[in-house]
Amino acid sequence: MRAVRFHGAGRPVVVEDVEAPRPGPGEVLIDVAAAGVCGTELHFLDGLLTPARTPITLGHEVASTVGAVGDDVTGPAVGDRVAVHYLHACGRCRWCRAGEDHLCDQPLGFLAFVTDGGFAEQLVVPASAAVPVPEGVDLAEAATLCCSGTTALHAADVAGAGRGTWAVVYGTGGVGLALVQVLRDVGARPIAVARNPQRLALAAELGAEVTVDASREDVAAAVREATGGLGADVVFELVGTEQTGAAALACLGKRGTLVYVGYSFDRITLNPLSLVVPEQRVVTSVGNRRQELVDALDLAARGRLRTRVTTFPLADAARVLEDLRGGRVVGRAVLVP
Repeated sequence: MRAVRFHGAGRPVVVEDVEAPRPGPGEVLIDVAAAGVCGTELHFLDGLLTPARTPITLGHEVASTVGAVGDDVTGPAVGDRVAVHYLHACGRCRWCRAGEDHLCDQPLGFLAFVTDGGFAEQLVVPASAAVPVPEGVDLAEAATLCCSGTTALHAADVAGAGRGTWAVVYGTGGVGLALVQVLRDVGARPIAVARNPQRLALAAELGAEVTVDASREDVAAAVREATGGLGADVVFELVGTEQTGAAALACLGKRGTLVYVGYSFDRITLNPLSLVVPEQRVVTSVGNRRQELVDALDLAARGRLRTRVTTFPLADAARVLEDLRGGRVVGRAVLVP
């Protein structure tokens, strides 16, 4: 079968023929219908993240139909439409027992980080990782929700964003556009910040109350003007550079919360006094729980979480990744076998 393989940082991904997988006990074979292209893939290419082995198949956002099941599988059946939770939790460690399976100590697999991902024609995953896709939700859209939609839900939960909250979404890639909608859904007041006018226009279409063009405006000043001088209650930092981190902190109001979701090679410098006096806090949010994938798919089925999807063949993977790096992807790009 064909798969998009990563051989190391600084080297282009290549489409190769690899042996087709077979499901073992407790596993299901996935006939991949769509796999989302995420900024995480760029982190691999740049060497910011290193997978457990190379070569490895990339792609951690996958939706599909079940092609076959191994022994001792209950639940998923052949022909079922499913999305894959990319971190395959053990279900036994202290974090899993506490309902925080995204922090699992001994995962059974981790797509594109430890085990082969979904930029391929087929994939084998534990049956527990397969989440039913509701009727009416397109599989290409479902694939993108496996990371962007779920990461947005988790970050909003970490922040405790609720009704009336002024919430800055700094970055309008896949996670940012999903966050705008999640925040709007809970009654918050999203402010989208980006340097791409097309992405800002889409953020406004999806529910951003205010948009700020960081290439032309002083972000902190624009946010304070929008909030009547108070500053934001929450800022979601989805870029992770020194420059955006400083701007994000400057946006915060009293008792505001800065939530780091994005990251880069950059470092940030904090002045404790500037945080202590207004009782601000800095927290982080990583990944998502399996239940948050269930919730994201449910929101999509009810029309409350939408994704603009453009599909490409597997053979175009390298070009699509460069388009993503260059900011030319508006919405989400998805690879289809």
